[in-house]
Amino acid sequence: MELEQLRPALHGVAAYKHLTDEPMMGLVLSLLDKLSAGDGTGALEDYTRLFYELRAAGCGGLGEWLHDQLRYQESPYARMVEQGRADSALAEAARRDVDTLAALAELDCSAVLARMGQTVPPDFSATVEGLPRWTCGAPFSFETLTEFYRANGSGIFARYRAFLWEEGRLFPVAEPDSQTPEEMLGYELQRDQVVANTRAMLEGRQVNNVLLYGDSGTGKSATVKSLLSVPGFDDLCLIEVQKEELADLPDLIRRLEGRRRKFILFIDDLAFDQDDRTYSVLKTILEGGLERRPANVAIYATSNRRHLVRQTFSDRAGDEVDRTETISEKTSLSERFGLRIPYLALGKPEFLGLVERMAAQAGVTLDRDTLRAEAAKWEMRHPGRTPRTAKQFIASLHL
Repeated sequence: MELEQLRPALHGVAAYKHLTDEPMMGLVLSLLDKLSAGDGTGALEDYTRLFYELRAAGCGGLGEWLHDQLRYQESPYARMVEQGRADSALAEAARRDVDTLAALAELDCSAVLARMGQTVPPDFSATVEGLPRWTCGAPFSFETLTEFYRANGSGIFARYRAFLWEEGRLFPVAEPDSQTPEEMLGYELQRDQVVANTRAMLEGRQVNNVLLYGDSGTGKSATVKSLLSVPGFDDLCLIEVQKEELADLPDLIRRLEGRRRKFILFIDDLAFDQDDRTYSVLKTILEGGLERRPANVAIYATSNRRHLVRQTFSDRAGDEVDRTETISEKTSLSERFGLRIPYLALGKPEFLGLVERMAAQAGVTLDRDTLRAEAAKWEMRHPGRTPRTAKQFIASLHL
């Protein structure tokens, strides 16, 4: 597509109109407008700024930048494909837009500089000739983008698999703290239950919300986070939600409905004080209110408390008439989780066996008897026969 055709075609982009609001595309349109108007000096400024912004974004050319924008920004066409809907007018507009954007990506910088050289003052000619060039080429097509949306969904959920939910917003986590199955030692039976429940969700079957409860340091949180590393779980996304954000949980769930990805809403270290009423929000979501929970969303929580709600002796000895009902309401929250998995401290033989496995994995060369004797001493000084204690002991051997 020639420069004369590209400029009006870009102004006519419709299905991906949001791209024209991006500062990068604003520079492109301004550059083409100034070239058309014969403003060589203005075009020179836009060209150099465009080169700078591309490099600042880590892109070698417009094609690379456009490819990221087309895949990882929300658009009506991408959402339509993700949801399996049909709209011939939207599809045709998207095809036309992608062809236009591909033509932009393939635009030869030499043609732009040649046109610029014709309109700049003579003393700018040497500057124009020495300007850097970006890579030209379109690494995308309408067909490849459509297949990408179908396979991966759209927007940030196509790019990232881990998120934080804070103040009503999703913050992507590019490199989540997720151990591989090989790194997870101990509590195999508990983890197998969590993995099986998650696999059922990925296969589109009915699943339970999950509560992992028990002693601190037993690997409850690590179990949930490690799901991102399980082979075959590529369509799984993990969203960590702080207890303080529970009031906004219904809004988050609505945003996730209809997505092709499956989502675990992860609430870590969950516990409620006796006067904390936010537990009623979670209870409603778990139990099901008028608004159903989408099939692609499940809630996984960890807690050091089986019943989640802290109680005091005054709760049981108070003067409230319906004291028993109040206590029952508070302690029944955990029962809303269909799958409740205990993580209890290990016995001494199991703990020492875990130490041996961790030592072998870490390449520790101590003989077995010495290793077990030192581990027993460590455990006496650091109470708690848990994977955390064992890991700390193994780390101490390298000091």
